[in-house]
Amino acid sequence: MHAHTERGTGPWQLRPARAADVEPVAELKAVVMRDDLERLGRYDEHRVRQRLRDEFRPEHTSIVEVDGAFAGCVAFAPYAHGPGHSLSHFYLAPEAQGRGLGTALLAALLDRADAEAVPVRLTVVQGSAARRLYERAGFTVESEDPVDVRMVRQPALRTPRRPAAGS
Repeated sequence: MHAHTERGTGPWQLRPARAADVEPVAELKAVVMRDDLERLGRYDEHRVRQRLRDEFRPEHTSIVEVDGAFAGCVAFAPYAHGPGHSLSHFYLAPEAQGRGLGTALLAALLDRADAEAVPVRLTVVQGSAARRLYERAGFTVESEDPVDVRMVRQPALRTPRRPAAGS
């Protein structure tokens, strides 16, 4: 579990998800995604929750807690079609949004990928405000359709450390 304090968010931490977290996460997804999915004519209150239940993998999911209370989740799994990671199910409760928490969480995950020198891929729905967050973090569009935008971020180049003199 990692504890952090970001300006304006209170102390936050990530903890490993458990199977019992699936329903609070499904409910959060339904709340957070509703406006975007309704705009696209794709909101179904049962389907939005069931898709999360079907895709929920606790072993690759972290629960975000702010001041000890459930505030969101993020999944960071091995990418199924090559090297790298897939970022998905990144949802923050409305009261936790707009205070830099999403940026801080994303930076922590991208640091992991950069340390491994691997890309990160994600899908965001068309018109989602989250796309700006991802673009600021270096993600670019790989492909898109009328509903989904698939994005990728290549690892940041790290300057190799030079060996100490005499080694």
